[in-house]
Amino acid sequence: MISRRGQGRSVPGRTLVRLGALVFLLIACQPNNVSRGWECIAPANAGGGWDLTCRSVGQVLSDLQLSPGLVRTTNVPGAGGGVAFARTVAQRSDDSNVLVAASPSTVLRLAQRQYGSLTETDVRWVGALGAEYGVLAVAADAPWQTLDDLLDAWRRDPGSVVVSGGSAVAGQDHMKVLLLAHRSGIDPRRIRYVPFDGGGEAMTALLGGFVQLFSGEASEVEGQVAAGRLRVLVTLAPQRMEGPLADVPTAIESGVDVTWVTWRGFYVPGEITDAEYVRWVDVIEQVGRSAEWEEARRTNRLQPFFLTGTDFADFVERQVRDFRDMSREIGLIE
Repeated sequence: MISRRGQGRSVPGRTLVRLGALVFLLIACQPNNVSRGWECIAPANAGGGWDLTCRSVGQVLSDLQLSPGLVRTTNVPGAGGGVAFARTVAQRSDDSNVLVAASPSTVLRLAQRQYGSLTETDVRWVGALGAEYGVLAVAADAPWQTLDDLLDAWRRDPGSVVVSGGSAVAGQDHMKVLLLAHRSGIDPRRIRYVPFDGGGEAMTALLGGFVQLFSGEASEVEGQVAAGRLRVLVTLAPQRMEGPLADVPTAIESGVDVTWVTWRGFYVPGEITDAEYVRWVDVIEQVGRSAEWEEARRTNRLQPFFLTGTDFADFVERQVRDFRDMSREIGLIE
């Protein structure tokens, strides 16, 4: 039922009903892809990787005039991306105007069945446009100068170090620390982890002294490192990174075989038409090939990582299987 408040002269009841019905019919008859502009859903609060992904790609879409006007970013935090995933499936299943940011955090939660009965097949995977690597950081005045220093203290008293991250419990940021602990001889069940809705909040907790270690991504910490507030102890890259963190050793260099590549990509509702899905794949491919995205990728310190369409969907399916095996390795699931 549609209700309206009259302004000025009153409107007779029957006329109001007819007007309401007409408005409803006009809206209902509009094609999905022209009823409004495009929206990018970031499944966390502002300041984290999903938010950055939406805003960066949305700007490029507008710059390239691929979108019908500005692309608005909507933050939908909760349950490590689960709230956004569930709303997309339940409420916007055929909405061809919505694009949802995703990362290995999304896939990890699906692998662990943390989204209830929902699975990776309930949405359609469009593509990934870049990647970055996990990092572990401490406050600039923390007593640990290296990963070895931290691990020594951690082994002596695992409960003395509280970790913050922008993902939910058993999510991406938590999993990085659990794997690192497990492969360093520390019982992962004794790791204390506090989840926040986004990396921005998790870093604030570290800077405020509420936690001792931050688990996140390189792009999230570089500004604070440059300002002298944070110190990165280790990167989870396969080899040393370029740029501001070039002097930070990798976990592999430190004798711990852990890497974590965080791709930045998107899915769309599962019940859009094949033609609408192909349109989204084409749009993301145009973004990925553009000079505008190349500049944005470098600005956001993302490494090249470009997969689209069925290749990306197959990649996600394989990653779900890999993450399920990994979760079993450290005892998170049976």
